[in-house]
Amino acid sequence: MVKVKLLDGSVKEVEQGSLAVSIAKELGILKKCVVAKLNGKLVDLKTPIEEDSELVFVTFEDKEAFEVLNHSCAHLMAQAMKHLYPGTLYGVGPAIEEGFYYDFGVSAPISNEDLDKIEQEMKKIAKENLPVNHYKLSKKEAKEKFKGDKYKLELIDAIEDDEVGIYEQGDYVDVCRGPHVISTGVLKNFKLLSVAGAYWRGDSKNDVLTRIYGTCWGSEEELNEYLAILEDRKARDHRKLGKQLGIFMFDDLVGKGLPMWLPNGFTVRRLLADYIMDKEIDLGYQHVLTPALGNVELYKTSGHWAHYKDDMFPKMDVDNESYVLRPMNCPHHMVMYRSQLHSYRELPLKIAEIAADFRFEASGALTGIERTRAFYQNDSHIFCMPNQIGEVFKEVTKLILDVYNDFGFKNYKFRLSLRDPKDVEKYFGNDELWDKSESQLREVLKELGVEYYEAIGEAAFYGPKLDVQVRSAIGHDVTLSTIQLDYQLPERFDLCYIDEKGEKARPVVVHRAILGSMDRFVAFLLEETKGVLPTWLAPVQVVLLPVNLHLHVDYCDKLLALCKKYKIRAKADYREEKLGYKIREAQVQKIPYQIVIGDKEVAENLVTYREYGKQEQVTVSVDEFIQMMVEKINNRK
Repeated sequence: MVKVKLLDGSVKEVEQGSLAVSIAKELGILKKCVVAKLNGKLVDLKTPIEEDSELVFVTFEDKEAFEVLNHSCAHLMAQAMKHLYPGTLYGVGPAIEEGFYYDFGVSAPISNEDLDKIEQEMKKIAKENLPVNHYKLSKKEAKEKFKGDKYKLELIDAIEDDEVGIYEQGDYVDVCRGPHVISTGVLKNFKLLSVAGAYWRGDSKNDVLTRIYGTCWGSEEELNEYLAILEDRKARDHRKLGKQLGIFMFDDLVGKGLPMWLPNGFTVRRLLADYIMDKEIDLGYQHVLTPALGNVELYKTSGHWAHYKDDMFPKMDVDNESYVLRPMNCPHHMVMYRSQLHSYRELPLKIAEIAADFRFEASGALTGIERTRAFYQNDSHIFCMPNQIGEVFKEVTKLILDVYNDFGFKNYKFRLSLRDPKDVEKYFGNDELWDKSESQLREVLKELGVEYYEAIGEAAFYGPKLDVQVRSAIGHDVTLSTIQLDYQLPERFDLCYIDEKGEKARPVVVHRAILGSMDRFVAFLLEETKGVLPTWLAPVQVVLLPVNLHLHVDYCDKLLALCKKYKIRAKADYREEKLGYKIREAQVQKIPYQIVIGDKEVAENLVTYREYGKQEQVTVSVDEFIQMMVEKINNRK
C-alpha cells in the first residue's frame, strides 16, 4: 500500500500501482478531470502511483487544463486528417497560447473551406470516445513504426532519451511526451480557425507544410466567448481598418512590405511625429536628419554587418563603393557625434530623429504595417558619462510612462533583455562590460520601483535593453518602446569627450525609441481604438452635413472657414445623397463629430452635433463648439 495526499490535505491509502483515474472515479470527480498532477508534475490519469505521493486533479476550470485539452485536440485533428487525407505526413502539433495547431505534409492543397469537413470528422471521432493510451518504444522500434513519415523520423532522431513516448487512440499513433486526456470523448468544445503555410521546423530552407489552427475549451460557453473575441479582433484588425479609413495601402508593383501612406494616414503620422518631438524638445533633445543609405564600411565599423547583414537588403556597388539601405540609425548618429569635440558639460547630449529604415523581412512575416520592409522609427541616441546612466535611464522610462498615460495604455510589461552567455557569436565578447551594464539596469529599475521580468538571449548584440511589451487588443504581444545601453559602439567609433580633468574619456550611448516604429505604433493604435482615434489625432475631426444643398451650403462654407482658422480639420459633404446615407458613411469613417446644418442652425448661428459613438444630439453656439474643439485638440489626450 502507498499513501496519497490529496489537495484538501486528506491522505488516502491505495494499493501500489493504482491508477490516478481509479482514485478520481472513487471520489466521484472523474467527469471534471482532465489530467492529474503527481508530485508537482502533470501526468495522464492512467498513470500508476508507485510510492507515497501528493496527488492533485486538474479540472476543466484550471489553467493547466487548457494546454492539455488543446494538445489532445491537435491529435484529434491529426486523426481526422488521417481518415480524410490518406498519405498525409505529420509534423508537430503543439498547444499554443489560445489553442493549437498541427503541421501536415499533404499532397493536395487544403483551404479554409475544408475546415468544416475536418471538424465534422473530429466530432465523429470524439463521439466514439476512443481511449487514449500511452506507452514507450525504443528508438529503433519507433523508427520502424513511423518509417513512412520523414518528419516523425527527424523528430525521433532529435530525442535524447533512448526511449520514445507514444500516444495511441484508435487507428492514430503519434510521437509525444504528453500528457493527454483519458479519451477522445473529453474533447467536445472545439473549433478549427484557419489554414496557413509554415516551414518545417521554422527554417525557410525546409519544406512548406500546411498548418491548421484550432482552439479547444472546457465548456461550450467558454468556446463561444472566445469566438466572440475573435470576431471583435477581426473588426479591430488594422489591415481592415487601414483600408476602411484610408490610412495606408500596398501594391505588389511597388513591392511587398512597402506601405504607402494615404492622406488620412499621413495626417495621423505627422501629428504623432509632432506630438513626440514636442515632448522630446521639452526634455532637451536635438532633432537631426540623416540619409537612409550608408556605406557598407559604416556597418562594418559598427559591427552590424557581421551580426545583422542577413536581415539587411543586399548591398549596391556604385563608383567603387558599396552602399546599403540602413536597418537602423545608430551608426549615422555615432558619426555625427564624432564630428565635433564635446565637453563633459554638454552631456548628456540627446540626438533624435524620425528616421526611415529598411529590413528584409521574410515575406511570410509581413503583417500589414505592423511588420514591414520599410518603416520609420522614433529613434534617439543619448551620449552620456557613465555616472549619468541612472539619470538618463530614469528620464527615458518616465517619458515612456508619460506617453502611455496620454494614450491610456494599461496592458504592458517591462522586459529586461539580457544576453545568453553561452552564445558567443551573437554578442560582443566583453564579459566585464556586459555584467556591469546588466547590473546597472537592474539597479535603476529597482530604484524606480518598476516591475519587470528578465529575458535571457533577447539583448541587442552590443548591450542589454529594456523593452516594453504591450498586449494589443487583438491578442498580440508588441514591442512598442525600447531603451538599450551600449558600451560597444563608442569603442568601435572611438567616441570621446573631454572630462573635468581635461582628459579624453569614453561616453556611454543609450539607444531609445518611445513610439518605436511609427508604422507599428499606428497599427497598434488602430486596433486598440477600433479605428476611433482620439479627436486630436483623427485625420478628419468634423464633417458638415447640410440638410438642403440649396439653402445651407453658404453657412457650411462659413463654418469650414472658421474651422480652418482654428486648425480644426473639417470637411463638408455636398454630394447629392440622402442625409441618412451621409450620416451612416460618416459613422463608417469614424469621424469624431458630425454636424447637421438645417434652417434653425442657419437662422440662429448654431451648431447641432453628434459625437461618434453617442446617440444624443447637442445644439450649441458656433463659438462654444469652436472653443470645445480647440480645447480637445490642444489637450492631446
